[in-house]
Amino acid sequence: MRPAPRWLKLGLATVVGLLLLWQGWYLGWVVWWKWVNPGTTSFQSQRLEEARQKNPKAELKRQWVPYEKISLHLKRAVIAAEDDKFVDHEGFDWEGIQKAIEKNQKKGKVVAGGSTISQQLAKNLLLSPTKSILRKGEEAIITVWIELLWDKRRILEVYLNVVEWGDGVFGAEAAARRYYGIPAAQLGAEQAARLAVMLPAPRRYERNPWSAYMNGRTQLILGRMPNAEVP
Repeated sequence: MRPAPRWLKLGLATVVGLLLLWQGWYLGWVVWWKWVNPGTTSFQSQRLEEARQKNPKAELKRQWVPYEKISLHLKRAVIAAEDDKFVDHEGFDWEGIQKAIEKNQKKGKVVAGGSTISQQLAKNLLLSPTKSILRKGEEAIITVWIELLWDKRRILEVYLNVVEWGDGVFGAEAAARRYYGIPAAQLGAEQAARLAVMLPAPRRYERNPWSAYMNGRTQLILGRMPNAEVP
């Protein structure tokens, strides 16, 4: 068998090197954010760019608050609504993913995702919301790094501070003040449950936060919250 040509070896080495640099860039950010609070996430940057196309002076509403200044009710509500196995899994809820696949197949379209809080955080921090196999692969790799390098408390703290909660509204503090006029630390159980229900589509649900669906779903999450384990 003839050896591979030199140009092919160099080409493959270059591709591998670029991939390692690319992944190293992501890993560097994950390591940095273990100790330093994120400024602007990839998802926030995209939303701000969209907003400034309509209003050049648009700004995002966000205010970082430490973990201990976020209501325990909100932590329980978000875990109950988004990822009830959060403290136990290592980044992926395989049972939840299988159920999502089955549900999507039954409906004939994507209606459920099965993503954990860790996966959502990986996407929000560093990736675009574009749905593709490549993006999901990157999300999975970043999720593994986050789970390996951060503890669950840090994951939940960052998630609650960067997640979208409405048009231009990011994080628990901004959401609590936007919808209830109080800091995140003072959110009651029902207020927290209603905010958690908004997370899958906050810009849609904020148009009618007291709809029959929102009311019913809020009561469901309220019933689950006592069993939600918080780090």
